[in-house]
Amino acid sequence: MSSSSAPKTVAVIPARHASTRFPGKPLALIAGRPMIEHVWNRCQEARTFDEVWVATDDARIFSTVEGFGGRAIMTSPDCATGTDRVAEVARVRPDVDVWVNVQGDEPLVDPAALKVLAGLFEDTSVRMGTLVRPLEEDEAGSSNVVKAVLSLDGNALYFSRSLVPFVREPGTPVRRWGHIGLYGYRRDVLLTLAGLASTPLEEAEKLEQLRALEYGIPIRCARVSWRTVAVDVPGDVAKVEAIMRERRA
Repeated sequence: MSSSSAPKTVAVIPARHASTRFPGKPLALIAGRPMIEHVWNRCQEARTFDEVWVATDDARIFSTVEGFGGRAIMTSPDCATGTDRVAEVARVRPDVDVWVNVQGDEPLVDPAALKVLAGLFEDTSVRMGTLVRPLEEDEAGSSNVVKAVLSLDGNALYFSRSLVPFVREPGTPVRRWGHIGLYGYRRDVLLTLAGLASTPLEEAEKLEQLRALEYGIPIRCARVSWRTVAVDVPGDVAKVEAIMRERRA
């Protein structure tokens, strides 16, 4: 493994106002503050990024971010995915080597996990990285929890909404991993991915990271213990607030 000093690393939080299940989600108040502010603060607490930006196509989100002292940049409303939005920012910043895509609906994102993800790129051979955690028993049958299968060197072999790997003989020991949807990319890989057509497995599973694997781009997986708590629908706000109160107690 070849290592060097930490490369210049920038975190981008893609945030759009339009959401089928939860319109205006980034501005939803959680414990009195917009969700996007919580995500921004967790990125700052990681103390690993040279810069943190919110990339949005909505003036309301832009002004909210600037209002709490954050940094926002307007991006095209035509961006189909968060990756596309991050790539649009990276395209005009050749001075930045590594870009980290932080989900805007993860107000409880673990700063330590963000630091682990960014730290993968101290190995100069890593082109793209993500995070996995031990899969819980109650998640095995859920298609909403993405499962990851890893090679012995820590690279992703496959991601699936199904329970993989299949265990033919009951009792055979196997470690199962749940995927955490945070990504880091070398700039050239990010720009390449954003320009590639979608792939058959990506379309079948509806998992964007499979595009990278199908085109032969290796994804290094760091193992952490943090279990994600995302805000997908309005009812999730109360769940997150309860966890915040519990942690303060």
